[in-house]
Amino acid sequence: MSYRLGPGSPPGVWVCSTDMLLSVPPNPGISWDGFRGARVIAFPGTTAYARNHGVYLTDSQGFVLDIYYQGTEADIQQCARPDGRVPLVSGVAFFSVETAEHLLATHVSPPLDACTYMGLDSGARPVQLSLFFDILLCMARNVSREDFLVGWPLEVGQGDADVAGYLQGARAKLWRELRDQPLTMAYVPDGSYNYLTSSASEFLHSLTFPEAPGAQVVHSQVEEPQLLGAGSSVVSCLLQGSVRLDPGSVLQHCHLQGPIHIGAGCFVSGLDMAQSKALHGLELHDLVLQGHHVRLHGTPVRAFTLVGRMDSWERRGTGTYLNMSWSEFFQKTGIRNWDLWDPDTPPVERCLLSARLFPVLHPSRALGPRDMLWMLDPQEEGGEALWAWRASWRLSWEQLQPCLDRAATLASRRDLFFRQALHKARHVLEAQQDLSLRPLIWAAVREGCPGPLLATLDQVAAGTGDPGVAARALACVADVLGCWAEGRGGLRSGPAANPEWIRPFSYLECGDLARGVEALAQERDKWLSRPALLVRAARHYEGAGQILVRQAVMSAQHFVSTEPVELPAPGEWVVAECPARVDFSGGWSDTPPLAYELGGAVVGLAVRVDGRRPIGARARRILEPDLWLAVGPRQDEMAMKIVCRSLDDLQDYCQPHAPGALLKAAFICAGIVSVHSKLPLSEQLMSTFGGGFELHTWSELPHGSGLGTSSILAGTALAALQRAAGRMMDTEALIHAVLHLEQVLTTGGGWQDQVGGLMPGIKVGRSRAQLPLKVEVEEITVPEGFVQILNDHLLLVYTGKTRLARNLLQDVLRSWYARLPAVVQNAYSLVRHAEQCVEAFRQGSLPLLGQCLTLYWEQKKLMAPGSEPLAVRRMMDVLAPHVHGQSLAGAGGGGFLYLLTKEARQKEAVEAVLAKTEGLGNYSVHLVEVDTQGLSLHLLGSETST
Repeated sequence: MSYRLGPGSPPGVWVCSTDMLLSVPPNPGISWDGFRGARVIAFPGTTAYARNHGVYLTDSQGFVLDIYYQGTEADIQQCARPDGRVPLVSGVAFFSVETAEHLLATHVSPPLDACTYMGLDSGARPVQLSLFFDILLCMARNVSREDFLVGWPLEVGQGDADVAGYLQGARAKLWRELRDQPLTMAYVPDGSYNYLTSSASEFLHSLTFPEAPGAQVVHSQVEEPQLLGAGSSVVSCLLQGSVRLDPGSVLQHCHLQGPIHIGAGCFVSGLDMAQSKALHGLELHDLVLQGHHVRLHGTPVRAFTLVGRMDSWERRGTGTYLNMSWSEFFQKTGIRNWDLWDPDTPPVERCLLSARLFPVLHPSRALGPRDMLWMLDPQEEGGEALWAWRASWRLSWEQLQPCLDRAATLASRRDLFFRQALHKARHVLEAQQDLSLRPLIWAAVREGCPGPLLATLDQVAAGTGDPGVAARALACVADVLGCWAEGRGGLRSGPAANPEWIRPFSYLECGDLARGVEALAQERDKWLSRPALLVRAARHYEGAGQILVRQAVMSAQHFVSTEPVELPAPGEWVVAECPARVDFSGGWSDTPPLAYELGGAVVGLAVRVDGRRPIGARARRILEPDLWLAVGPRQDEMAMKIVCRSLDDLQDYCQPHAPGALLKAAFICAGIVSVHSKLPLSEQLMSTFGGGFELHTWSELPHGSGLGTSSILAGTALAALQRAAGRMMDTEALIHAVLHLEQVLTTGGGWQDQVGGLMPGIKVGRSRAQLPLKVEVEEITVPEGFVQILNDHLLLVYTGKTRLARNLLQDVLRSWYARLPAVVQNAYSLVRHAEQCVEAFRQGSLPLLGQCLTLYWEQKKLMAPGSEPLAVRRMMDVLAPHVHGQSLAGAGGGGFLYLLTKEARQKEAVEAVLAKTEGLGNYSVHLVEVDTQGLSLHLLGSETST
């Protein structure tokens, strides 16, 4: 109603009955031009279906001429449209303001007041009117006043003469008020309409898709889905073991333990584990078996009903039970007429509705499905079941209906929903499926039962041997806590080093997962009382997850090895220099845990900026047993200098914002210093190297450039240090060593930056979905002369905006661990399109590479929403006509924008375009060229110390 039929209608009143299922296409094509009066919505149906329903007869303009209910063949044929189908009365009508006011005017005056609460409360005798055959029919053009006043709505049934008089007065009043209002019909040819009857067959039909190739499984956990027949349906169930369901059957709200076989044409609902034993060894066919929560004089009991799919609930006719005639049923079971109906009940009233078939109380035991199922094979029970059935207090369906306890039914359904959901959550995590648990987490929090979900996640995290599974489980706990805070309590991303959490973290650091998870849960219980605490606890759970990610990434150390070489003399500088990197496709797929859970592929270029290699480090041995660190530009005057004389001075190596943290981490990862050793720093240095070291790093790029500076800087620092310590490391080992260093430093991060900057030229890096994490690099062969063409068409624009990567990374990892469908899909397409980008380079096609860049930027924005500042969007818009494609470097949010221009050598042209654009801030345009050297390492003579 709200999203399909309602939009576009003028002010007025929609009336919609709820006794049907409607299927409405997204745009039903209803025109409201020139509309006044009332309008009915009709859906197509067959002439056969129309014999038991209402149909509209209309003229060519869509005005309703007549409405037929259970009309003759001739009436129905009159209504047929060119395709042979007829417009069915659907239970949806619209009244304009004017018509609604006319209708409203009738409700206070007799006899129509008797249709309302006002009349009833005034003591009037109630009158039943039909929306379609009283209110709307009087507006139909072919209906005369005489016919209208004497007619009797078939759907109301026959009544006595008093009612007839009342009804005539009511209709006369309606005729006076509404006759002048036009009634039109809107027909929805692509829609469908199904009236809900008491027929079990029709009910089953509405819940199944006979043509579907497989079963429909909704909100259910099924251990053996291959046993579900095509066209069957399972809703909100937990099916354990071998549960076979034949085509066309439906299971709802059941927790069943196999072996169970439910044949075709069955509807089974409301059975739990204890009752599922009653189905072992049976095969049901064409039966409806339901468990009910019943309240008898305030006492809750469980009752079970069993009927046949073909049984009729009508009062008229011969009647059947369990798909057989009553006489056959009596003969088969030994049940007699007087068991079901009082002797004075007239034979015509002896029907299924009034038969006292269903036991609700037994004098000595609880009832179960067997108290009904024995009727299918009475011989097997040897008469005991009939005796027990007769000994029970039994009710008919009519008597049972008012005793049904809907609150208890809904509570048990909710309980089962979460039971199956917890099984599903466990399976999704342990089988490492890309399904999101976020909807379940929200449901658990909103329904007030996050406790069992947290317990399940704890069990999965503690019981798995896989650090990836455990990390995801802990991330889900963080999600539960975050959702529980309901948007209050501060930012989700932030620090996670509160002293209270040190004990659980230390267990995880030592690899004791079970005790770590237990200690985390104990600490968590103290942080549940208010939103601010919940959010802080969520951050610490994400911190715990990062410890496990760190351990997984540390597996890259397998591929780090060094060769001994001659130790340089004290004072002799080792200088390492590197280009920056530009990512062309696939970024984010290299970020742990995506790099080893999904597998990554990134296309990157090593580049010089304005002809320079902007990143470097130099190291040398010194005679003093200290570590001298300097961070800053190449010219030493500006450098920040730090001297470490003891191990205490190195303790902040894992706090990324601490002065010189990256350099300190480099000494630890290079194996020059051990912070956990009992030996003091000076002794460690003297015994191995006969003195200390000096390390100086620099970058000529602005902070947050997006060109991979910090990872490449880590690579140059490690390379220079290892060489100064008399060891050589090849580039592949260095790539893995940087991964390790960034985990020690706790900044996290992927492998694309060091691959892009340490390896020369144009290449693609790949990692498989496995541990240990190994990065393999393939150089991309491009057509001769293409590198020069690329240099002429590639430009960098510094946007003047600084990007802050840390929170961005936390947000992306949170979305990945939640397996949000859009993020999962995007991650897969990042990897897929990286391979397409490789192909574009091999072909040497600038337009294709431009398309890669444009698509890549859209993918980055999907991965990290908010990574496109407004000024950058403005810049990209004005440059769009001049470029094949463009993207912000790295994760986005600021830093450098790189362009692939349509014309060669466009630096001045781009500057001119940007100069004309207002509100861009402090930008600058830079030349960029592919660097074919990568990391360079050379020895210099000694200089005075810095």
